[in-house]
Order: sequence, then structure tokens, then C-alpha cells
Amino acid sequence: MGGHPADIVFLTCDASGVMPPISRLTPEQAMHHFISGYTSKIAGTEVGLGTEPEITFSACFGAPFMVHRPLAYAELLRAKMLRHGATCWLVNTGWTGGPFGVGKRIGIRHTRAILDAVLGGKLHRQPFRRDAVFGFDVPLACEGVPADILDPAGTWPSRQDYDAKYDALAARFVENFKLFADDCPADVVAAGPRRAR
Repeated sequence: MGGHPADIVFLTCDASGVMPPISRLTPEQAMHHFISGYTSKIAGTEVGLGTEPEITFSACFGAPFMVHRPLAYAELLRAKMLRHGATCWLVNTGWTGGPFGVGKRIGIRHTRAILDAVLGGKLHRQPFRRDAVFGFDVPLACEGVPADILDPAGTWPSRQDYDAKYDALAARFVENFKLFADDCPADVVAAGPRRAR
């Protein structure tokens, strides 16, 4: 048996092009994102899917395979994070500069640089900014990744369009989490995104 990880990585693919490529989650945010299981179905990975990605939520990133309610797994995750001092990161491999059809995929070399920084402990030493919508921490710098990639709002042609799309994604998170909110502690419910409007 191996030891316990110092860093936990959740992978998502945000086809709306608004989430940063890397963010640091509190234990409660990790629970919220784990229960939400947000990503996008991409053509070529799903049978019968058209050419455009489709936003999806799958509790614990694998809802069909979960025997217990999602909170049970999320509580186990938080307990182990706290016991072993692990940090949870949300890595987005989706779009930047706009949604699918407008922007482009985050480069694999940038994702690799981000993962190298996470696993090498380098991101812990970077300054962070607090994301206004999701509340997670986003590093201001990461070796091998341009600063504008770390702050997706700056890659969009229109800040107004970016803000509207980010708020729309937050709305999807809020609506999805209503399925779990009654079962979750208040701090986990509050760890989700906040609508701008």
C-alpha cells in the first residue's frame, strides 16, 4: 500500500471557457465540487453525442457507480484531507478565450506545466487571487503557463460576455446542487458558486 497523497487533483473540462485552468479548493469546496462532478461530454468520448460539448454533472465524478449517497463519499474525502494535510486542486482542461466554437482548448503543455507545479509543490509558494464567482483560489503565476491563461477573463474578446457566461455556469451549479443541498451541511452548500446577478 502506498502512503496518502499530499495533493488531490480533480479534472474537469469546461467547454464554456470561463473556469481557470487551476484552482485550489478548501476542504468544503472540494466536497462541493466532488458532489457536483462538473465536466463536459466531448464528441468522441460519448456514444451519440453531436459535435458540440454538453455540460454534465455526475456526482462524485461517477454517479452510476456510487452505492452510498454522495455526501458519504465527500465526508470521507474531507476527513482524509484534514487528517493528512492534503490540498485539493481543480484542473480544467477545457476552453479558454471563449466557449467551444469561439475559444480554443487549453494547451496540453500548459496542463502538463500545471500538473508538474502541483505535484512538485511549487504552486503552494505562489500568491493567489480569490475567484469572485466560485470563491476558490487561483494562482497568479505558474512556471510555463502565461498569466493570461491563468486568468481566463483576459482571454475573452468581451469581458461582458465572459461575465455573462460565468454567471450562467454558476447558475447551472446552483441548480444542480439543489438535488443534494438538503442532505449537506451548511458550510458545504455555502462553498459553491455565488451568482453575480
